[in-house]
Formats: sequence, structure tokens, C-alpha cells
Amino acid sequence: MTPQEPNLPAPQAQNPSKAPRIPVTVSITRRVDPGRLAEVTHWVQAGVNLANTYEGFLGSGWVRAAADSHEWHMLYRFADEASLDAWEVSDARAEWLYEGRELVEVSRVERRTGIEGWFDEPQPGVPAAPPRWKQAVTIWLGFFPLSLAFTYATFYLVPGWHQLWPLATVLITTLCLTPTMTYVLLPFVTRLLHPWLRR
Repeated sequence: MTPQEPNLPAPQAQNPSKAPRIPVTVSITRRVDPGRLAEVTHWVQAGVNLANTYEGFLGSGWVRAAADSHEWHMLYRFADEASLDAWEVSDARAEWLYEGRELVEVSRVERRTGIEGWFDEPQPGVPAAPPRWKQAVTIWLGFFPLSLAFTYATFYLVPGWHQLWPLATVLITTLCLTPTMTYVLLPFVTRLLHPWLRR
């Protein structure tokens, strides 16, 4: 069976006055009744169509590891935690899950957000994310030169900086370096190392 094509809603106009929304991706593994694949396929598509009516839904996909596999893997994504929670506690979703209670059995659920958001979210049929050690190397390659440059800059440009109260120096340092890493350096390093990360 081929994966379902992602259902992507039209781009929404962004309001610059609002805080950025952090997308959340949910990964679910379900064991499927092998004798009822046609019913499962219909049930799956009904769920995707239903989720597509909820604000913040960004898309989804289903895939099987092999033709004889009884495990199906699903990814779906919402614009932020609030829109995801609205979908997951909705009566419509509860009714949809109830309809599929005899067709599938959930074996694993995982939410992806935060640091994993710096890398491409997993797509059906491809690895979920680079290995942890590659993620660690990527973060270090961005953080080391940034931290070194900040240390030298403060030492020479701000006399007495390192004699300040340690809590204050750590607080100011992290407030400056964290957004720089998140929005500038880490995306740049990730793009630069993308072939190696996906190898």
C-alpha cells in the first residue's frame, strides 16, 4: 500500500504581533487487523479528513513498513500545543477512535517538539530523525564558536564583566545565546550538514 498523501491546508496569514507558534508532531504506531485492511483504510482516511477540519492542522501521513506488516505508522502535525489539544480532546475524535476500536490497537505514541524541531520532522517512509549523536555534534558545532565569540567580546568590550555576580552573568549569557542559536546558527549549521545528517 502506498502512503496517504499529506493533506495540507492553505497557508494562513501571519500576525506579527503574536508570539511564534511551535508546531507539534505526533507519531503513532498502530497494529492493524490484517483481515480488515479495506475497513482500516476507510477509517484512516475518515480520521485524516476529520482532523483537516480543525484549526491548526498542518498535515498527516500513513505508511506500512512492508506489504505483510501488521503495524501502521502515522504522523500528524498541528501548529501548536493548543490546537493539538483541541483536536485530541474533541468529541469528534473520540467518536472516530471508538469506530476503529476493533480495527486497530495503539502500541506507541510520541510527541515531537522543542529541540527535535531544529531538524526536519519525520515523513512516512524515511528515518524519523538523525541519530542523537549527530544532533549533539550539530548543536556543538554551532554553540562552541558562538560561546567562544561571546566570551571574548564580553571580556574585552565590557570591563569587569567576569567579576559580576555569577548568576547575573549566566542569566545574561543564556538570554543572549539561546535565541541566537535557535533562530540563526542552528538552522544554518543544520542546512550545511543536511546531507551528512540524513546519510
